[in-house]
Amino acid sequence: MQTNQKVAFVTGGTRGIGRAIVEKLAQEGYIVGFSYVSSDEKANAMVEELKAKGQNVFAMKFDVKDSEKVAEAFDKIYEEYENIDVLVNNAGITRDKLFIKMKEADFDDVIDTNLKGIFNCTKQVARKMTKKRSGRIISLSSLAGLVGNVGQTNYSASKAGVIGMTRTLAAELGPYSITVNAIAPGFIQTDMTDAIPEKIKAKIVDAIPLRSVGQPKDIADTVAFLAGESARYITGQVISVDGGLSSI
Repeated sequence: MQTNQKVAFVTGGTRGIGRAIVEKLAQEGYIVGFSYVSSDEKANAMVEELKAKGQNVFAMKFDVKDSEKVAEAFDKIYEEYENIDVLVNNAGITRDKLFIKMKEADFDDVIDTNLKGIFNCTKQVARKMTKKRSGRIISLSSLAGLVGNVGQTNYSASKAGVIGMTRTLAAELGPYSITVNAIAPGFIQTDMTDAIPEKIKAKIVDAIPLRSVGQPKDIADTVAFLAGESARYITGQVISVDGGLSSI
């Protein structure tokens, strides 16, 4: 199906930051697809909700760490829409434990999803973007990938890897007018942060120079900027969206 609309795809798009990104890009006029791994009912309800607002969205069920399923899903997207202009690598998991208690499976699961998942998905769009000589690849790193975090050896390593991959891909794909950037969120209000006891949350907020928790919208707005024409000369960068936490 040929279309004049640009097509964006967001991995892990049914909740939190991922959902905010899907909604923002749809509002910006993109056809937006998103991946999910569990609830068909939740994904379908989200699609229907956004379509009712006049937005063009679709959902694909696959796990980013499964390279064969990823390839099958992207083949279907290209068959239907012929192009992907923007890839947002958002899917990620945590398996938090102190290093001495961390099992090999805890490490492997996080690396396979958070880092290899980006390899799998980016592999599916990079060659086609080079042929078209345009594209945007935006990956979610983390403050933990910049400075580390106790109990998150696996997560911090995966997100630091995202930064290394981003900078290398920017150098390799730049000659084809493809930009590759990463976003490093700080303390963002999501289902996971809502579960943190208020006393601990208050201490975290007190350490943030802006003295407030970030919102998924803050990340989504940054993604939309990097996806747009205003960011055409920005590549190989890691943009911290953390209220100044990484600056101290």
